[in-house]
Amino acid sequence: MDFIKYSDSTLISNKIRHYFLSVIIVGVTAFLCIPLSNTQSYYVVSFILLFVVSFLATFMGIGPVIVAATLSALVWNFFFIPPHYTFHIEKAEDILMFGMFFSIAFLNGILTTRVRRQEQLAREREKRTDALFQLTKELSKANGIEEVIKVAIENIRLYFKLEAYIILQNGENILQSFKQTQKDEILSIREFEIAKQSFNKLEITGRFSGVSSNVEYTFYPLKGTRLNPGIIAVKQKSSLDATRKILWDTFLTQIANALEREFLGELAQKVRFLDESDRLYRTLFNSISHELRIPVSTIMGASDTIISSNNSKEVQTELCQEIFTASLRLNRLIENLLNMSRLESGHFSVRLDWYDLNDLINKVTKDLSEELKPFHFKVDIDDEMPLVKIDFGLIEQVLYNLLVNSTQYAPVSTIITLGAHHEKENLIIEITDEGPGFPETELKNVFKKFFKVNSRKTGGLGLGLSIVKGFIEAHNGTIYVSNRENGAKFTIQIPSAKPEIKKQVDPLYEWK
Repeated sequence: MDFIKYSDSTLISNKIRHYFLSVIIVGVTAFLCIPLSNTQSYYVVSFILLFVVSFLATFMGIGPVIVAATLSALVWNFFFIPPHYTFHIEKAEDILMFGMFFSIAFLNGILTTRVRRQEQLAREREKRTDALFQLTKELSKANGIEEVIKVAIENIRLYFKLEAYIILQNGENILQSFKQTQKDEILSIREFEIAKQSFNKLEITGRFSGVSSNVEYTFYPLKGTRLNPGIIAVKQKSSLDATRKILWDTFLTQIANALEREFLGELAQKVRFLDESDRLYRTLFNSISHELRIPVSTIMGASDTIISSNNSKEVQTELCQEIFTASLRLNRLIENLLNMSRLESGHFSVRLDWYDLNDLINKVTKDLSEELKPFHFKVDIDDEMPLVKIDFGLIEQVLYNLLVNSTQYAPVSTIITLGAHHEKENLIIEITDEGPGFPETELKNVFKKFFKVNSRKTGGLGLGLSIVKGFIEAHNGTIYVSNRENGAKFTIQIPSAKPEIKKQVDPLYEWK
């Protein structure tokens, strides 16, 4: 599909060539028909010449066709209608035949030319429609500003044979300096000033525009409905005719709309991001303020009591225990914040090695002995559990956070179970409790940062489960939560092939 436009000199040259060609073809045809001039078959020559005129009308303009029709009538009269070599016609029927020939040739040439022109216009409309359809389809599929620019430049090059350069605004309605897709093409300072004038005044500037036309480029503004994305700079050898101008303007409108859509999408995304950041900031600030206030107040109160009063050794021990418990709570808060920071920055690595899962669980349950005392805590590990390949520290944090979560939500004296087994090259860990579970509508949000069920006021930042998910995914594993009839169930699956040497583990035991 070629929409290239010829220059005025090329068009004039083609027209002159068509005039000469029509004269030559009629002359050659007449020369070839000379043997028929001395017979009564000179009528046949009129049909031959009429056919030649119709043939010329299929690819020539109206002017050359009229010349061919007139010349054919004169040649037939001069060389073939008796008396020869004169324009005088003796017979009335020959005069009538000549008049009919001239009229038919003339009208046939004009009508054939018009039909061809209509057909040509129909083909051009079809090409323009197809070009717009392809552009619209590709722009609708484009994702992101860079991809929209790429599609626009490729389609302009394909349908207009023009090299285009798109300069965008910076989001504050200011044209970006020398911001182009093709890095090898740099506008001069003067050209960029003319481009800014086109953007600011929403008018065509540069070559063939009448405004600063002594430059190499023509600058077209991209006009949107809410914002103007930028301008398109093209190198044109000639101005666009009326038909191509309509197609070009439609191209610019489609490209401007696509860029505007991406601009607005990015702006909306930035607004959502800022709103989300602000919301998370407020949530984090309020949560940290609340979580810090309680242990700090406890530490300050207990320390002040120890310093300012002469209490018995038992009382001092109890106060020190409160300080220690509050310190653990502060340490847990700080660890969660640091772990979340490590996860989001990606500045942590997984150190995999072979470990006995019993050692890991024993350490976690020992550290949480005070928290687990009010519950019936059960550990159920498969007797045939092999060594597992994990990061000991990360999985320790995972189990720690999950068990703390269960102790916060489950009623006192209920059962909390930690089970583990090996299945199909995977380590499976399950933690169940007899708490209220989660609302079905909130299950998909359980592992999001700062998530808390509104009806529960157990404290915490809502980071524990988010950290758990991050650590499990760092092992290329998965974790999901489900509700049981009387509580919640967390299921962890971590890839871990069986080692060559298996280690026997302790049998089932129970804490009460």
